[in-house]
Amino acid sequence: MIREPAETAISENGTVELPMGVIVEAGLSVGARLLAYSDGEGRIVLRRAEDAIDDLLNGRTL
Repeated sequence: MIREPAETAISENGTVELPMGVIVEAGLSVGARLLAYSDGEGRIVLRRAEDAIDDLLNGRTL
């Protein structure tokens, strides 16, 4: 759960910057590899790449 919500915007070149507080709150560090995908309901999901790959290799969905 994000304790301090932060608003961000999509830039003209299609990138989004997340505040470091949100990243730290999620237990991530600089250089962490993430997988981003849409859940199909208007939400974007960010997951640690190794967690997502492990799920896929073990027959679980994203």
